[in-house]
Amino acid sequence: MAITQQSSLDFSQKAYDRLAYYALRPELYFDQAADVMPTAQSMPGSSVQFTIVNDLAVAAGTISETTDISPVALSDSTVSVTLAEYGNAVLTSAKLRGTSFVEIDPIVANVIGYNAGLSLDTIARNTLRDFVMYNGTSYWNNAGAGTLTATVTGTPAGGNVSTAWSGTGATAKGTDFAKARTQLRASNVATFGGFYVAYVHPDTVYDIQQDTGTAGWRLPHIYSQPAEIWSGEIGAFEGVRFIETPRAAVYPDSGAASDQQTSGISGNPAGDVYLSVILGRQGLAKAHSIVDGNGAVPHIVPGPITDSLRRFVPMGWYWLGGYSGFRKASVRAVASISSLSYNDATLAPADQ
Repeated sequence: MAITQQSSLDFSQKAYDRLAYYALRPELYFDQAADVMPTAQSMPGSSVQFTIVNDLAVAAGTISETTDISPVALSDSTVSVTLAEYGNAVLTSAKLRGTSFVEIDPIVANVIGYNAGLSLDTIARNTLRDFVMYNGTSYWNNAGAGTLTATVTGTPAGGNVSTAWSGTGATAKGTDFAKARTQLRASNVATFGGFYVAYVHPDTVYDIQQDTGTAGWRLPHIYSQPAEIWSGEIGAFEGVRFIETPRAAVYPDSGAASDQQTSGISGNPAGDVYLSVILGRQGLAKAHSIVDGNGAVPHIVPGPITDSLRRFVPMGWYWLGGYSGFRKASVRAVASISSLSYNDATLAPADQ
């Protein structure tokens, strides 16, 4: 008996979900730290200069009743943000658009838009990281009893700061961030709504949450905020609001990028150094071009179709701007290792 079965005909085919899923994407946080931006820019330019007026020295002594005082001169300092071009683009073919079972243009728009945001956030993160490292050991501390030493070359303005680490690291504890908060307070740095902000890698958060000492994160949460232990939320502690992000700066032991290469670290299997950045207001400045439709965020650019058959359609983003550290006193960092290992490339952000 002949049975017409599935293999007899070509009617049974694989079905496809016409919804496109995208890569796992981290939240973007670092650009938000740039709270210094031009408000009364004089004209377009290749860079934007900010001026900081210095206060006069305290006049706590008495003055003579019969002798005039000697005037003192005002002084100022400047910070410049150099504008540079950034952008990316995708070019699709007519055959792809005409044969794809999923509409291509919305996918291109989604990927281009996210790439623009991720790229700017990365520039902001790297600027903060290089700013604190270039300004020396008075602006970053070793976690715990660590003895890490950083050799820093290059300049933040050139975007080519290179940091090499050596020594022995320690895992981070809540007291490390309390120390950074104290330094910020002592420098009169304003907070964000009552708290300073720390960008901390999840591996570092794990170590902080395991700290069981009387001054550690866990003990007060056991008795007063156990829900944050259940949810794994670190929240605010010691006057610092923690932002947990895998995009926090990491110097992986096996990193290929010259500005993230590290070596000679003992105390954990991989030798990775985690840099948790803590800052208050006016730590980071941002400037951008004010002509041709440029603004604080990139703009999407539908490129010209110039081929003979109008088959190749470009879509991209463009930004003309830049970032710079603004006040050294407003930024601190904690260099630590972790009891976990930053050695799974599938878990690491691509730009690390």
